[in-house]
Amino acid sequence: MPGLLFQIIPLRLFIMRHTQNKNLITLILGMLATVSPFAIDFYLPAFSQIAEELNTSTARISLSVSSYFIGMALGQLIYGPLLDRYGRKPPLYAGLLIFIIASLGCTLSHRVELLIGLRFIQALGGSVAGVAAMAMVKDFFPPSQGPRIFAMLILTIGLSPLLAPSIGGFVAAAFNWKAVFVLLALIALFAMLIVFLFLPEGQEPDREVTLKVKPMAKTYLAILSDTQFFTYTVAGSFAFATLFIYVAGSPIVFIELFKVSPQIYGAIFAFLSVGFIGASQVNILLVRKFSSNQIFRFALFVQVFAGFVFLALAWAGWMGLYSTIFMLFIFLSCVGLINPNASTLALAPFTKNVGSAAAMLGCSQIGIAALASIAVGMFEAASILPMIASMVATAAFALFLLLSGEKKMNGKIVTGEAGSGAAIH
Repeated sequence: MPGLLFQIIPLRLFIMRHTQNKNLITLILGMLATVSPFAIDFYLPAFSQIAEELNTSTARISLSVSSYFIGMALGQLIYGPLLDRYGRKPPLYAGLLIFIIASLGCTLSHRVELLIGLRFIQALGGSVAGVAAMAMVKDFFPPSQGPRIFAMLILTIGLSPLLAPSIGGFVAAAFNWKAVFVLLALIALFAMLIVFLFLPEGQEPDREVTLKVKPMAKTYLAILSDTQFFTYTVAGSFAFATLFIYVAGSPIVFIELFKVSPQIYGAIFAFLSVGFIGASQVNILLVRKFSSNQIFRFALFVQVFAGFVFLALAWAGWMGLYSTIFMLFIFLSCVGLINPNASTLALAPFTKNVGSAAAMLGCSQIGIAALASIAVGMFEAASILPMIASMVATAAFALFLLLSGEKKMNGKIVTGEAGSGAAIH
């Protein structure tokens, strides 16, 4: 073992000296940001198989998605200060290790309650990857590149729903649903190795950052007190929650109500992801001509309008399989425009405590999504209306928050170029 370490460490140092390419860094950050979303989507086609083995309903299994969201939200609040105090990599390794152990633990679940709990722990560990990736965008890239890098991260994250359900469905069919979680553990292990070998060190550890509860709470309250951060974080989070409501409800809608096979469900899921991914890439072009606020505002208006049309048609009983897919495509495409611009605008005022600000942003996004998605799991598979109504309600509330926040800011929006004047200390 010592001999192996003496071989690996010089190799790592050589690689680190030759891997400062920004595109490579973006890909690695995208891979990290994908770990947790991949764990969400990977087992969706196996819902029926898991429900049958655990003697429960698919609606009850969907609560394991909601518990995962809650774990992601709380985990980010924990890791934010750790990433600031100890640097990016040590907390990243610790969280991914927890993710690996919990993933293997899921294979031992014999009751749905145990699976729900282990998914919470799995997310608690895996959440570090996303918040670390978000914080390191500000470590490695200037503010002017924020929207472009966030859009690129969404592109790599978007590969998750394109690939995860199809691969997960194949693995579950060829082996069983437990093999899906074993593979998730191996993916996290691979991510740890890539980070160790190829990712440069991010921000230096800041020993001034305290881990005591009271000062940490004070830091988070100071971050939340920034009107711009609060507006774009909370409004963006409610708009983003529509994506997670869809993720939690889609197995019920397509597999239970429309009776599609797990393989066809994977194909539908991948197609709808194209709207989300494609819109995020169109955003790269749009930010050259329009401000992030203009894009965010327009996309949110379109999302709300499309949502009410969707709800009215479903209430009238006019929504079939293809029309449902079409309306969801429009709805999710709006999320692809909303998310990168909301994230950029929320983090723009900060030059200090970026990890904590990124953690609060991620916590809000995932936490609000978790609470919203629970509504889907509370209903048995009898109608598409609970999913659509939840999506419309969260989008409409997001629009209300945006308009209220804009009124308070009175046009004074920090883009990130202005620098340290808006920093939280």
